[in-house]
Amino acid sequence: MNYQALVDNALRGVVRDTLQRVAEEGLPGEHHLYITFQTQHSGVEIASRLAAQYPNEMTIVLQHQFWGLEITEDAFEITLSFSGKNERLLIPFDSVVGFADPSVNFGLHFNAAQKAELPGSSFDAKNPRSFVDPENILSKDVSGDDTSAHDNGDKGDKTGEVVALDAFRKKKT
Repeated sequence: MNYQALVDNALRGVVRDTLQRVAEEGLPGEHHLYITFQTQHSGVEIASRLAAQYPNEMTIVLQHQFWGLEITEDAFEITLSFSGKNERLLIPFDSVVGFADPSVNFGLHFNAAQKAELPGSSFDAKNPRSFVDPENILSKDVSGDDTSAHDNGDKGDKTGEVVALDAFRKKKT
């Protein structure tokens, strides 16, 4: 049994359901979402200039300015503004490696083993909390808007809480 894959799939359902709710009702209150995905993953469709700028992974922020959020069982599509130009993105849920809502200190990470193998990846398998913690995402605004892409980095202070199931696994002795 590949329990990690089962758990990842279930938790991706949280991301899917959250985005479906946002598509139907909008973002409530101060909620805003960080979604990190692998740009080279099969099925990802982004502008070539964005793929060149973010060759391994990209974090998008859904806050004030996003349009046409559409959810399917396997992917979501959204239009975001990058440097004043609207771009349509198609992001399969299985390409998502991080999800966070800093307004409530919530975050998830997926595919630790696969992610750790990517060259240039910011994921640290020994410190998975550093991956999607919103305080650790260095601002690299490419849009000039509230909705933007960010590179992941390490700023030190941690305020978000990432769900990591590794702590519950039995240790081999």
